Amino acid sequence: MIDAVTLLLLLIIALAASLISIKVGISVAIIEIIVGIAVGNIIDIRPSEHEWLVFLAGLGSVVLTFLAGAEIDPDAMRKTWKTSLTIGVLSFLAPFLCAWLFAYLVLGWTWNASLIAGIALSTTSVAVVYIVLVEAGTSKTEIGKIILSSCFITDLGTAFALSVLFTGANLYLIALFVAMAICVLVVPRMLSWLFPLIKGKAGEPEVKMILVLIVLLGAIAEISGVHAVLPAYVLGLIVAKVLMGNREVLLKVRTIALAFLTPFFFINAGLNVSMVAVASGLTLIVALFLLKVGAKFVGVLPVTARLVGKDSVYITLLMSTGLTFGTISVQYGLSSGLIDQSQFSILLITVILTAIIPTIVAQKWYNPKGLGEES
Repeated sequence: MIDAVTLLLLLIIALAASLISIKVGISVAIIEIIVGIAVGNIIDIRPSEHEWLVFLAGLGSVVLTFLAGAEIDPDAMRKTWKTSLTIGVLSFLAPFLCAWLFAYLVLGWTWNASLIAGIALSTTSVAVVYIVLVEAGTSKTEIGKIILSSCFITDLGTAFALSVLFTGANLYLIALFVAMAICVLVVPRMLSWLFPLIKGKAGEPEVKMILVLIVLLGAIAEISGVHAVLPAYVLGLIVAKVLMGNREVLLKVRTIALAFLTPFFFINAGLNVSMVAVASGLTLIVALFLLKVGAKFVGVLPVTARLVGKDSVYITLLMSTGLTFGTISVQYGLSSGLIDQSQFSILLITVILTAIIPTIVAQKWYNPKGLGEES
């Protein structure tokens, strides 16, 4: 049952975060995380005791990931595939190797715990990056397209590593790949035919159709042991071209996500942070944070400066963010017994810090000027 008082409090937090974001000029996602941390350490709100909150947070991350995929222009991705592939692969590989070896050789963590650390700190938060680009009006610019395409490659590597190293192959995984292949062949044609017939009708059937597809693939993914955000991301890419010609459908889905679903995801992430754990493991958290961001800069910045040229620091900072897949990875590690509670807290806090600090630096000091898209 939904706790009405808790729901009201979280909605007030979401509204306050939006107003603060407008005032200070920092992404609303970051403000929601920060306010969630503050509230979670003042008021005893435990997400694990509110199943509806965990559900809405999970659904928010999936729909937001779909939207990020839908913002990728397939034609532009084909034109810049070498750049996006190079940036994306290095963005995953450099921090994965550094964090994995550091945890195993320096910290003395077990082999599996070290792999979880490497996977969790290799990610780029498509959820945070997408919202930052939308708020800045740069999601449709050349820089925005390169960043989103590179995020896709990075998170694909993270999801693949988590699946191959720990989940293993199964019949459901094959079913997921078959379902995604069918979507590539069928869904764009189906939506192109269906949208003109149902778009704008009472009940918003076109939006419901998108949500059905997201949840359908997500359900198959969950059964196969893969998180639902991966097929949601791919689905967004598959239907991106159709939605470019039906922009109002995409805007309706975006409105639902950003106004109601995604605040629960970001606030929930903040609620999971214990300041006691931060204080006790502060040195290690700082070390892991610097390791991840440093590895991202070593791996991404030189190639970005060579292949893209402009705004290379801005791109590298956004590629240094982490939240969705990082949180998923550490939660999987804890639930599977691969890491203990202390390791979980340290990794989760580090992941959340990588969502906050690089984003603020990128927005405040390296935000591209004059690249805004039309409303």
